[in-house]
Amino acid sequence: MKQKTHKALAKRIKITKTGKVLKRRAGQDHFNSKESGKVVRNKRRPKTLSTTHRKAIEALMPHN
Repeated sequence: MKQKTHKALAKRIKITKTGKVLKRRAGQDHFNSKESGKVVRNKRRPKTLSTTHRKAIEALMPHN
């Protein structure tokens, strides 16, 4: 079988040059007026996933 990239996952995460896995934080689209300013500011930055997810992500994205 060919190794194929999992396209849904590839659209949601980014692997940096150093190997960190970044994902967009959830809940940014609407209902943000009730959130505190600290929460809104934190939602702007991507979140770094832990290294425990690395093995699963490498299986789904073999060409990175």
